[in-house]
Amino acid sequence: MAHPSAAAAAVGDLIPGIPDDVAVRCIAQVPRSHHPFLAVVSRSWRSLLGSPIFCAARSQLSLPDPPALALALNLRSPTDQSWFLLDPFLRFSGSRKKSPPPLRLPSPPLPAIGSACASLGGSLFLLGGSVADVPSLAVQIFDARLRRWSSGPRMSAAREFAAAAAVGGRIYAIGGCLPRADAWAESLDPSAGGKWAVVPSPMVIREKWMHGCAVLAGRILAVADRGGLVYDPAAPSNDARWGPVPPVLDNGWRGRATVVGGILYSYDFLGKIKGYDPESDEWKKVEGVENELPTFLCGATLTNLGGLLCLLWTGKDLASRRKEMVIEWAGIEISKTTDGRLQGSLLWQEPVVLDAPKGSYIAHCVPLDL
Repeated sequence: MAHPSAAAAAVGDLIPGIPDDVAVRCIAQVPRSHHPFLAVVSRSWRSLLGSPIFCAARSQLSLPDPPALALALNLRSPTDQSWFLLDPFLRFSGSRKKSPPPLRLPSPPLPAIGSACASLGGSLFLLGGSVADVPSLAVQIFDARLRRWSSGPRMSAAREFAAAAAVGGRIYAIGGCLPRADAWAESLDPSAGGKWAVVPSPMVIREKWMHGCAVLAGRILAVADRGGLVYDPAAPSNDARWGPVPPVLDNGWRGRATVVGGILYSYDFLGKIKGYDPESDEWKKVEGVENELPTFLCGATLTNLGGLLCLLWTGKDLASRRKEMVIEWAGIEISKTTDGRLQGSLLWQEPVVLDAPKGSYIAHCVPLDL
């Protein structure tokens, strides 16, 4: 790991009269909620806040950090993709009209298309994908603290457009390969540093392509061609671990989804944010935000950002006047009323300019601990 003085020297003097390594340790102790104010002190301070050495300094101090949002954009080019780190604590408010530019992350070594993605703590796992139209066994791991990629244990089955999820400290990969494959589903314990283990599954539930995935109450939910399926790793027997999702859930799940506070949220084709409540087995409209958000959110993606429902979509109006891609992102706090309704409160909505060509789309959006 680089010495703090070397990292600080790359961005200039931090605090006049104080050695750079001491300055880094002093700045690192400032709570993340105050980082927007640090970012406007100077260019060198702003560069330091996004550097690996600063993350390492905070990690050594064992300071509590809420998750940052890693936003992966998959470009229209068959082999090109851009990755960005969008940090809500560096979000400007007040008179400013947009968030500061997000940090561009290094691209993964293997430019695969159709990879599955899951996060566990500060690590992002990119599973499989196709390279030159050939599905891959590769596992690429991004360390959000060190800002670098590494290779993980290769999967037993080559996959593209699979489902991926993290449950109980394990990473699961489901589908994305031929249904007859022995390792149609498999899992990995990253902390053990071992190999992928096959997850037995009945042939009747197997399908090739997966179109969405979420974790609800410790169970993995995935959308396939013929409907949704569920895997419960805590079930007492293998026969009881697999099955179809409830019909009501299956009929209402459209597009990408995320779970916040035990509710599965989805954005449907009619431009409505809905939540599936497993207690009542019904979909409910999120109330209170319909007049504050655009009527239709183009390419909407949802994620859980520290207990908030975070939405991201293509910013049409702004994007029409720029060469770069512009997205909008919004944070919504949702509470459940005494009569069971879902009440939303919009905390922010801002445009973000990304150094990526117009026409790109959001492929993955996952929270990472820094």
